[in-house]
Amino acid sequence: MIYPLPAVLVSCGDNEISNFLTVAWTGTICTDPAMCYISVRPERYSHELIKRHMEFTINLTTGEMARATDWAGVRSGKDFNKWKETGLTPEPGVAVGCPSIKESPVSIECRVRDIISLGSHDMFIGEVLDVLADEKWLDPQTGKFTLEQADPLVYTHGGYYRQGEYIGHFGFSVKKKK
Repeated sequence: MIYPLPAVLVSCGDNEISNFLTVAWTGTICTDPAMCYISVRPERYSHELIKRHMEFTINLTTGEMARATDWAGVRSGKDFNKWKETGLTPEPGVAVGCPSIKESPVSIECRVRDIISLGSHDMFIGEVLDVLADEKWLDPQTGKFTLEQADPLVYTHGGYYRQGEYIGHFGFSVKKKK
């Protein structure tokens, strides 16, 4: 019951056969070297593609991508061409052979370092090889990446939601008053 979680689309495969699936069990696990994880059920079509190629790309999603994100989570790449069905656009990988999703504000390309079987899911631990960010979310004055303006999609126990109200920055509770 640890919610909310990012609702991401994980792309995998290669130039010949690629797919993507919806994952909410994902996160950062190390900064040096940069690593993250995804947890995928072994019976999922993408599980075998990730295991075969030993790489994947985590594509963050937006409110605008909510329908495609949900659809990709309830339909199998065995039965459907998800690129065609959702209208999302594959972009060639930069550091990996699998595509990223053009509509994603941030795509994180990973090489699998380890696979841990945990029961219902296998955890793929990925070393981050590259981070692709859509420059339209860069603040022209500060150069800061403004992901919050991209309308990130989160998942909370069966539902998709947009982010809420800004409360404060890291450390705001202890910042000295001027």
